[in-house]
Amino acid sequence: MATDTPVESLQEEATCPICLEYFKDPVIIDCGHNFCRACIAQCWERPDTDSSCPQCRETVQQGTLRPNRKLANVVEIAKLLSLQAAKGAGEERVCGEHQEILKLFCEEDQTSVCVVCHLSRAHRDHRVVPIKEAAQEYKEKLQGALGPLRKELEEALALMSAEEEEITEWQGKVKNKKEMITGEFNKLHTLLREEEQLLLQTLEEEKRETLQRLRENITKLSQQSSFLQQLITEIEEKCQLPVVELLKDVKSTLNRSENVKLQEPEAVSTDLKNVYKISLDMREALQRFGVDMTLDPDTANPNLVLSEDRKRVRYGDTCQDLPDNPKRFNRYLIVLGAEGFAGGRGYWEVEVGDKTRWDLGVCRESVSRKGQVTATPEDGFWVVGLRDGEYEALTFPPTPLPMSVRPRRVGIFLDYEAGEVSFYNVTDRSHLLTFTDTFSGTLRPYFCPGLNAGGKNAAPLIICPVPAQAGGNLGP
Repeated sequence: MATDTPVESLQEEATCPICLEYFKDPVIIDCGHNFCRACIAQCWERPDTDSSCPQCRETVQQGTLRPNRKLANVVEIAKLLSLQAAKGAGEERVCGEHQEILKLFCEEDQTSVCVVCHLSRAHRDHRVVPIKEAAQEYKEKLQGALGPLRKELEEALALMSAEEEEITEWQGKVKNKKEMITGEFNKLHTLLREEEQLLLQTLEEEKRETLQRLRENITKLSQQSSFLQQLITEIEEKCQLPVVELLKDVKSTLNRSENVKLQEPEAVSTDLKNVYKISLDMREALQRFGVDMTLDPDTANPNLVLSEDRKRVRYGDTCQDLPDNPKRFNRYLIVLGAEGFAGGRGYWEVEVGDKTRWDLGVCRESVSRKGQVTATPEDGFWVVGLRDGEYEALTFPPTPLPMSVRPRRVGIFLDYEAGEVSFYNVTDRSHLLTFTDTFSGTLRPYFCPGLNAGGKNAAPLIICPVPAQAGGNLGP
């Protein structure tokens, strides 16, 4: 049998042809072949076996078994070379307990074993197979596992790609929110800058006045301290004088010491006045631009009912017989504010309560009012609303507005020169959305109360009163 290396050739020569293991107590028979003593004896003991060589079948005398000590030495050398070769190759092919080559694999314990391990009590009753056969079997199983694993890898990569896309989308949302926050606070800073300067000036005046009074107290206390120090020095010196000198004017000295009374400083409050309590509430800042908004009946759809003070609008049960003037919306439930903006800033709030459908915002004076109306910025409408339980900005396609708290009141702030229309959830004092555009012509506040929806949406939209200190900056 051809072998690849000298070590393997030596291993073959040191292997018993019966048990296929290294010779144990090797003997040589008349034909010149070698066997383990136990192997040849067991072979000749079988009744169906004659006294012949198991390898060449030549008839031999059974009593002519001669020990082959040189072969036994060769076997030991072969074992040693095999162990060294295995260790030199960096392979765990040597039994740590018996220093034998690991030629077998125990299926029950799932471990490689040597022949001695297999014959031991620990593995004697276990199923073992040649290690190469086990390796081939498990290699095929491992290769079979590659298909599902590759499929899992594909799914994992697809999921990872989806997660990366989600990260990109999330980062975009964070960027937009950051820009929104920055814009809102820039707006707030602009509104509060003058107030900041006024408060700082007032604080500086209070500081100057309070410091002056405190310093006057220190001056008075310093004068009293000097007087006391002089009196203490006089008494200490008097105590050192002879008795006659000590008693001279001693009563006057004692009277002066007994009449000393410390004058406490004037109480000066160091608490800052409440005027310095600054609120960074955007609503509070915007209310100074509040507009006393009313509704324009000439623009109202015939199905809309306006209150006498023109502060409320709801859907009516019947269509009213009203003149179809050019200003009136004849198809959609829209009514505009009577006040128009051609510049400046204005803020108003609308009570939406528990309504299930509404739209609010601003639009150009020149928008189409007859037939089909598309309420998007491209067509001159900057509107948000509640539809089918979802809050959204009326863009194409609609922009969802996540809402953690349901708004019962909505604030609208128009800054014409900045080209901004901002919406606020007054209920939780949060910013909802800011449209940014370039305005031209006159803009009008926009109101749509929606259909009744079987009475669920029958409540009106209500324009809220303007705070007393407000005064909007309306255009002509």
